[in-house]
Amino acid sequence: MDAVLRPVTETDPTATEDNKLPNRPSRAEAEAAARVLLQWIGDDTEREGLLDTPKRVVKAYEDLFSGYKEDPREHLERTFEEVGGYNDIVLLKDISFTSFCEHHVLPFTGKAHIAYYPDHAVVGLSKIARVVEIYARRLQTQEHLTVQIATALEEYLAPRGVAVMIEAEHQCMSMRGIQKQGVSTLTNRFSGVFEDNASEQVRFMTMVRS
Repeated sequence: MDAVLRPVTETDPTATEDNKLPNRPSRAEAEAAARVLLQWIGDDTEREGLLDTPKRVVKAYEDLFSGYKEDPREHLERTFEEVGGYNDIVLLKDISFTSFCEHHVLPFTGKAHIAYYPDHAVVGLSKIARVVEIYARRLQTQEHLTVQIATALEEYLAPRGVAVMIEAEHQCMSMRGIQKQGVSTLTNRFSGVFEDNASEQVRFMTMVRS
């Protein structure tokens, strides 16, 4: 199967500017900030169990928010045209993810279901899952996450249509505030043939739920 490199724009149109801040704090400053928060909640940062916690927090943040350092374009620009004339729907179901609410920095977890109608070429299936992971590992709202994933696929694959469904449970709702467990939030985004044709939306939903 021959790979095709599509022309791409210079920048990711769905990326935030947060990873380009000119006055980004140093690692030492980040660790000091974590130490202040531990002191603010009323614990003793000099006790044995917390001595290295600020360093661990910063290291964990590097992993949890690694999406700021990645560009989804790099995973979507390589496509394959040798697909035997296939031009029907391509659907990935149940892509699990964990992201963090930008309002309380608490996790929300769920699954993404993504479909697209290829226009002459397809992309490796793992690359779509990688795009979900990149955007999930940034501070998010579920609505914005849904739009970012769909926009990236539209921009870099130029398919005939894209459908994205995300269902997730938010700990900012289950752990604090109203504290209601088991509440699922559902968001959708349709473009191209999915947006223009309601029967395609029904087909997508049916395939996701089957």
